[in-house]
Amino acid sequence: MTWIRTLLPEEATGRLKKSYDAALSRAGRVFGIVRSMSLAPPVLDASMLLYQRIMFASDGLARQQRELLAVVVSRKNDCHY
Repeated sequence: MTWIRTLLPEEATGRLKKSYDAALSRAGRVFGIVRSMSLAPPVLDASMLLYQRIMFASDGLARQQRELLAVVVSRKNDCHY
């Protein structure tokens, strides 16, 4: 099993704390996939921006279809996210 050093929400300061606070607002917790980028807050912010632009785009697939595709791909990759 791969291990990645991460920072817990109570350890976060500055830019990372803002990112974690946004995650808490969205999901009620800071998931491991978000914490996995905690040592590189600019990468975390870019990743979340890309995710939001894809999932909340106004054209193309419906939001439910995008979520379904994400679930199918995660399942195929044996990823619980």
